[in-house]
Amino acid sequence: MSRPRVVIVGAGFAGYQTARTLSRITRGKADITLLNPTDYFLYLPLLPQVAAGVLEPRRVTVSLSGTLPRVRLVLGEADGIDLEGHTVHYTDPEGDGGTLAYDRLVLAVGSVNKLLPVPGVAEHAHGFRGMPEALYLRDHVTRQVELAAASDDPKSSASRCTFVVVGAGYTGTEVAAQGQLFTDALVRKQPLRQGIRPRWMLLDIAPRVLPELDERLSRTADRVLRRRGVEVRTGTSVEEATSTGVRLSDGEFIDTRTLVWCVGVRPDPLVEGLGRPLERGRLLVDPYLQVPGHPEVFACGDAAAVPDLEKPGQYTPMTAQHAWRHGKVAGRNVAASLGFGERREYRHRDMGFTVDLGGVKAAANPLGVPLSGPLAGAVTRGYHLAAMPGNRIRVAADWFLDAVLPRQAVQLGLVRSWSVPLDTASPELARVAGAPENRPAPVTRGTPAATSLADTHAVPDPGRPGATGPRKSAVPDPGRPGAPGGDQPGSADATNATEPGHDGPAADGSRPAVSDPGGPATSDTDEPASGSPAASGPVESSTAYKPMASGSGGPGSGRQAASGSDTSASAEPGVSGPGGPGSGRPMASGPEGLAPEREVSGPGGPGRPAASGSDTSAPAAPEASRSGTSAPAAPEASGSDNPRPARPAGPRSDRHPEGDS
Repeated sequence: MSRPRVVIVGAGFAGYQTARTLSRITRGKADITLLNPTDYFLYLPLLPQVAAGVLEPRRVTVSLSGTLPRVRLVLGEADGIDLEGHTVHYTDPEGDGGTLAYDRLVLAVGSVNKLLPVPGVAEHAHGFRGMPEALYLRDHVTRQVELAAASDDPKSSASRCTFVVVGAGYTGTEVAAQGQLFTDALVRKQPLRQGIRPRWMLLDIAPRVLPELDERLSRTADRVLRRRGVEVRTGTSVEEATSTGVRLSDGEFIDTRTLVWCVGVRPDPLVEGLGRPLERGRLLVDPYLQVPGHPEVFACGDAAAVPDLEKPGQYTPMTAQHAWRHGKVAGRNVAASLGFGERREYRHRDMGFTVDLGGVKAAANPLGVPLSGPLAGAVTRGYHLAAMPGNRIRVAADWFLDAVLPRQAVQLGLVRSWSVPLDTASPELARVAGAPENRPAPVTRGTPAATSLADTHAVPDPGRPGATGPRKSAVPDPGRPGAPGGDQPGSADATNATEPGHDGPAADGSRPAVSDPGGPATSDTDEPASGSPAASGPVESSTAYKPMASGSGGPGSGRQAASGSDTSASAEPGVSGPGGPGSGRPMASGPEGLAPEREVSGPGGPGRPAASGSDTSAPAAPEASRSGTSAPAAPEASGSDNPRPARPAGPRSDRHPEGDS
């Protein structure tokens, strides 16, 4: 008798833990396949330290094949799911297509950057959801400081040394805190003109930083940031971004070349093509993480709306710790469906939060005990080491070296602005010259909403003689010389503590999500800016939210002001139960979820759509239609941060009007 086939789509916090748990339980009695664009699990909570030069990139990447025995890895992105035929269609890194048959399917596709209808943001800002974006930000910041030190123009130097981070949630707060320390270290080696020093600004429409956390933690983080020199501006959003700066909601124009967008995330668009019920862009599942009507299909992480049994009528937030705990329950329940053990409902109990503020500073409240300073820093780093499924010694060694040696102020130039656009369905992958720009529109056969894969035609792959792949056209390069890079302005990451999927206020005091007619809405914890409606709210992301928990899962012109607090899943699961710090078992146990954010479209011209009062399906930076001609060759790399020549733009067909780890 053949072994049952289990396909897991996505290797973030939820997918990785599902594969690990299932492999341990079945012990080779099931054929487990993990489909993922990369061959590593990315520990997102430590990504700000990569951007600041504290950790080397490979320290926060954990090998999938090296840590998941008895699991087969297939590199590729899912672009079609046939629920009736029990198959998953995917496209590999070289553009070739493939199909995986399954008896059990686990969808853990994660989340992507949340877009808001703010003019210029898609063209001039960069997100912070994947390794390419962290590497780009590190190089970009280093380059700006070096150019400022060599410039004879005081105004140009000041502009290059101004860095704007939008979203004072977990991700934005940590990026600003680590960034200020990084640039201070750079200017000690390359002094700037007299009177000029690195200037970091943290903006959020919310009344305080980390609005989703306890006020004591918020006050601690605010105090550390201000003493370090970071300008914290609450109640402020970005109304427009240009190549030379950003215009704030209070009318002030800030000259800058760097704009980092940390306003949150939205569920991966793949789940929207399944033809199944959604809750604010997330796939509805039962307490056992199964999709109603398809008991063989499970969903977890940011893309799944998991009922919160501790808060009836609500859904678990989209955070890393919830995603990690989702994965453990999903793995157990998939195994139970195959005859191994009994299935469990998903329950959780929070045990605290940690926010790394760089150096020896942090804010934490393990078991409800508020901590700050070096003690909080030690607890936070110990928590991360315990939660990581690998590389602990290497990470600890890098922390030690950073404490005793100066940081290396060099830029490698491996990631260009045009290769990490804000509007992308694959933030974990850098865009490559001559390669397909985006995956085909998600499709699902055998359901009322089914569409045909015939819409995606095979064309010669310029990177491989004779190879064919889905036809996708190029998108205009969002980056350009002097364009601000980084996260988009307007609001804080509210993806971690905001509870998407319910109409009432979340338990943490966040505001309910505003229903968006025609598509899923996102939950928001921020107040709208005066005279400008706030976007439908921050979506929780699984990169910045770091609460510790334990539970059954285991360890005015029609322009919309950006808003929201990024509660991305920086939250790292901590260890729970007998695993202990050395077990690699997260302390948190609960689900991870991200609220969707709809993209905007309008007559904004070829470079960008006009802002509209509501989120519409068109992306902020329209890409060329996939059904058009194949992508032209990308521009040549150069020593500057200039993007390649703009490529023809056209309507995008791979995104759903609405918008996981």
